[in-house]
Amino acid sequence: MIGSRDIEIRRAVFDWLTEQRQEHGEALSRVSLESFSLEGKRIPLVGPQGIWKPAVCELPLSITTIVRGPYADAFDERTGHLSYAYRGTDPGHKDNVGLRTAHAERVPLVYFHSVEPGSYVAVYPAFVVGDDPSALRFAVQVDDISAAYANATNQVADGGAEARREYVTRVVRQRLHQQLFRERVLRAYQERCALCSLRHQELLDAAHITPDSHPEGEPVVSNGVALCKLHHAAFDRLFFAVRPDYVIEVKPSILAEHDGPMLVVGLQQIHGTLLLLPRRPSDRPDPRRLEQRYADFLRAG
Repeated sequence: MIGSRDIEIRRAVFDWLTEQRQEHGEALSRVSLESFSLEGKRIPLVGPQGIWKPAVCELPLSITTIVRGPYADAFDERTGHLSYAYRGTDPGHKDNVGLRTAHAERVPLVYFHSVEPGSYVAVYPAFVVGDDPSALRFAVQVDDISAAYANATNQVADGGAEARREYVTRVVRQRLHQQLFRERVLRAYQERCALCSLRHQELLDAAHITPDSHPEGEPVVSNGVALCKLHHAAFDRLFFAVRPDYVIEVKPSILAEHDGPMLVVGLQQIHGTLLLLPRRPSDRPDPRRLEQRYADFLRAG
């Protein structure tokens, strides 16, 4: 059975990751993940291989999916689980044995998903819920943070664990897709608002042209525009639109308002200007999507 010190380390890691996400946002740098320390001792949270066990831990602490990595880790549409590849082809490899033990003892892990080289979204607590040596795959689900402590202290899991994990894992999938979309769109726009050129990442969003709730609202760069939070909110509420020729058109009622300098600078002055475009033509907003959005803008008056 896993020792109390290992449990303490995992709790400290979860708390630290939560603080980092609150301070820096969803995407965390590999440098920061390698610099975590506890009581003056550095404990890297990621390693050179996907299944990672720091020297101070008894069992693996984290699993990682990297961009263009050697393993095809993916969410299984049928089961909703993350299908995570064994290390290599030997089920008896120590890393695979470590995850198998984590499965048996219900030990919580961190799942790091790379959204860009050197940039990771941390998902926790993650639990190994299945093991298929014939397919060289583990099944992984995400749970509520309270479950990390219940499982790590060997408490009996509640009867609703499976349904809860399915729900939490589904939410995590959406979060990962949105974060990947955000990272790619901001990179295409050189991390600046396409209207006002604001460069503070904390104040930038990847706005969908076709909403992600729409059947055609794919998380592709050509369906996105990098906007600051003010312009994103105004775009979503059809205060302005971007025509297929990339000219910005502000709603007539907004142009007629008299409010203050923020209205003038933030919205009225962008009327008739051109959207700042990505360098690569393939990353630029899809004119067909813009045309559909512009039609919605006109109907809204």
